[in-house]
Amino acid sequence: MDPASLISAAIIGVVEGITEFLPISSTAHIRLAELATGFKDQGETFAVVIQLGAILAVVAYFWRRLLDLGLGCLRRDPASLRFLGGLVLAALPPAVLGLLLNKWLEETVFGAYELGIIAATMALGGLAILAIERWRPAPRHADVATLPPRTCVLIGFMQVLAMIPGVSRSGASIMGAMCIGVERKAATEFSFFLAIPIMLGASVLKLAKHHEHVHGEFAAAIAVGFIVSFVVALGVVHWLLRYVAANTFRPFAWYRLAAGVLIAALLAAGLVPLKVG
Repeated sequence: MDPASLISAAIIGVVEGITEFLPISSTAHIRLAELATGFKDQGETFAVVIQLGAILAVVAYFWRRLLDLGLGCLRRDPASLRFLGGLVLAALPPAVLGLLLNKWLEETVFGAYELGIIAATMALGGLAILAIERWRPAPRHADVATLPPRTCVLIGFMQVLAMIPGVSRSGASIMGAMCIGVERKAATEFSFFLAIPIMLGASVLKLAKHHEHVHGEFAAAIAVGFIVSFVVALGVVHWLLRYVAANTFRPFAWYRLAAGVLIAALLAAGLVPLKVG
């Protein structure tokens, strides 16, 4: 077993755990971490599975609420059914459009210019966050479990933007929700819950398609990245919920702007390739 591969997997697991739920694009950071460490993913299986580790951190953190939700649905409790229905409605647009368009977008639109697109979307995303924090409407919805169906569907369509490299899945859903009147903490919580079915489905599909790669040293690297991302993400979820209760997302906007400029400069200097891998 190559220790260097396991160390690289652990480093990328830390990156994933930190960035999955922050509005700074985990995919962009994983790509850059792979480039920096020389780690070779196979069919993007590693990236998707360690994202599942981060998602399971949400399950661990909210296990009691998820258990209550499941039991409530079994009892046909209206509030539980409404919450579950909202999550389903929000998950449908990214699930359907992701299945239909993701492969085509990767192969024909984004594949050859991935880091260039990431540089642009990191900067544009920063500007978008600054604009939303400045001009968002007054919050009308503060309870994650009682969001109207139309609001849930709109948040789902915001998630579709995350198909573009460098657009944060959590950022798209949180900032999109804030644009349509969802309070900041409720928007963040809804993004956490919505990540569970979306990323679980993506992981299952990716593993089913590329299961032949999951053996030997690569399987060991996946296991290390998975465990590390789970542990780190658990701490990030706890911290972020406390952070958003009293702070804005502006620091992440400035970070995105700086990162976009830095990546563009590295590309212009020829120090990094447009395409990772």
